[in-house]
Amino acid sequence: MNRLFGLTGLCLILLLAGCAGDPPHPKTPRQALYGLGNRAAEATMAAPNWQVPIDERVLLLAPPDIDTGLPFDTEQFRETLTRALLAQHGGPQVLNWTPDQATNAIPENQWLLKSRLIAEGPALALSDRRLLPYRLELDLRRPGDTQPRWQYRIDGALDASAL
Repeated sequence: MNRLFGLTGLCLILLLAGCAGDPPHPKTPRQALYGLGNRAAEATMAAPNWQVPIDERVLLLAPPDIDTGLPFDTEQFRETLTRALLAQHGGPQVLNWTPDQATNAIPENQWLLKSRLIAEGPALALSDRRLLPYRLELDLRRPGDTQPRWQYRIDGALDASAL
């Protein structure tokens, strides 16, 4: 009987130790890009130019411009950014926007978010992985404006094995 409890306790300890270990490595592009999308969403929601409360904001999300040197496509990043924006506390409404949509009589609560993800040089080879340096540029503007009212830049590197 004591032996049974000893084995059960040992299994429980090993199970808990496994849960407390390293988190699982990302297996899909969505998971690999999640952190970048979340950082971009937090920065966007903290932009000082908003003129309406967070729960009244509507973001028109332009198709991202993705550098061909990065191994994922526009829709993968757009989905990640959309999900991150929608996950913000009390977050905005997010609508996909295309350049051919009319910009006449846009309500004051609607803002256009443009993003550009650029490969910043060749991949960096480490002993156990390759890192892909990037720069993400965000700009927030009123639809129809030629100049952004807010710009933000995030520099980093993505683990190529997670893509």
